[in-house]
Amino acid sequence: MRPEIFNLPVEKMREGYYSDTYFNRSRLILERDDHHPTARMQVFQRSEAVLCGIDEALAILRLCSGRRLPDGSWEDGWDQLRVRALHDGDRIEPYETVLSIEGDYALFAHLETCYLGVLSRRTRIATNARDIVSAADGKQVLFFPARFDHHLVQTGDGYAAYISGALGVSTDANAEWWGARGMGTVPHALIAAYGGDTVLATQKFAQYANGDVNVIALVDFENDCVGTSLAVARALRDRLWGVRLDTSGTLVDKSIWNIMGTFKPTGVIPQLVFNVRRALDSEGFTHVKIVVSGGFTPERIRQFERDGVPVDAYAVGSAFFSGQGDFDFTADIVALEENGAWTECHKVGRPERPNPGLEIVA
Repeated sequence: MRPEIFNLPVEKMREGYYSDTYFNRSRLILERDDHHPTARMQVFQRSEAVLCGIDEALAILRLCSGRRLPDGSWEDGWDQLRVRALHDGDRIEPYETVLSIEGDYALFAHLETCYLGVLSRRTRIATNARDIVSAADGKQVLFFPARFDHHLVQTGDGYAAYISGALGVSTDANAEWWGARGMGTVPHALIAAYGGDTVLATQKFAQYANGDVNVIALVDFENDCVGTSLAVARALRDRLWGVRLDTSGTLVDKSIWNIMGTFKPTGVIPQLVFNVRRALDSEGFTHVKIVVSGGFTPERIRQFERDGVPVDAYAVGSAFFSGQGDFDFTADIVALEENGAWTECHKVGRPERPNPGLEIVA
């Protein structure tokens, strides 16, 4: 992607505003000492993962490497570096080198915190998204965690999930980097604004939303997903794309009351989905899809799929931010060049790990 799409705070990154102080001081010492070693830096992490953040890291290097000249102008450093990298979406192994930077270390010393940070966050989300998408076994996964983190991370997080196959996102910011738009359902707040009338709120949504927007009604406002799903389907008929079940984990839906006793009854459970599907189908609303949300993890999704629960899409939130594994990236200088010859130079236990899969970045 074009570096400009990331909307980086270039001037602040150049000055080291977002960098660990010791990297800024290292750059300062090298410049004051007029010491300009040509170094090879390699970047890796410690888990099996889906790599993401490479394009963003390269944009940081391309736009923010360089040095401040005595007259206050900025000398770009990108053309003085030799950078090789893997691609966003690549499957990577523990300790596999994903990025290699060669050049005057003072030109990019101040950027280590920034490019490692984007790689770590994006890779965590892309890897978690891969697990969630895989668990869904071909069914649509909706990326709906925007409310669980700071708004400034939405764009890159949405892209990281998209890389691994989560195609539906909840905000326009989530979808910005690949040119799509956010999607969503009729929210509880809109239903409350219409006096708790889910049918009326959904009708107003369908009336005033763009015609190409899928109308998806939240149907748990009155804790009666079956009754509310039928009421909305009768009112909107073909205009209704789907219903979303989001029953709280501390509530038992009305349709479950008379059959409790052999399973955990709270929240969005398989029996509730079966109840809604049977009710919709019995009145000819077979086109209405069922979306489920509320604490879904890869393990819970896999169990739903093993049990053949008739879900059409999973809306997932905070599980994109969790997951197993250490996705923290590390950068090490592993060699120095002098007079055209490279010499090993690295901390004990961190030797160079050449990766033939790295491609030169122009």
